[in-house]
Amino acid sequence: MATTYTISDLAKEFDLTTRAIRFYEDMGLLQPQREGPGGRNRVYTPRDRTRLKLTLRAKRLGLSLGEAKEIIDSYDSPRDTAPQLKKFLTVLAEHRKKLHAQMTDLQANLEEIRTHEKEAKALLGKAQKLK
Repeated sequence: MATTYTISDLAKEFDLTTRAIRFYEDMGLLQPQREGPGGRNRVYTPRDRTRLKLTLRAKRLGLSLGEAKEIIDSYDSPRDTAPQLKKFLTVLAEHRKKLHAQMTDLQANLEEIRTHEKEAKALLGKAQKLK
């Protein structure tokens, strides 16, 4: 019999709330089976566990959940990995561009802060000399 996981098992393993896991389910990233009265109990397969792991990895990379889903879903298609890898590289390149732009903006912002700090210190020095 294949290994299965409860929502609590996955929450504990990945240090997530069960609410977060249900959110990933709502986004279509996870598709647990339902068991018990009224299908209340979620049963996750090793495939779901792997998809959750990949989702969290994509999040750490800064990818949106939509981008993560698109990439992860591509691995469910036939075993030709070339299209999957090309898509992954395209998404990573786009994300890298965004991060570089953000870094440029942050560096400009930091430089502006340094300028204001320098001016404020100079004014403070002058104000203290006048006392």
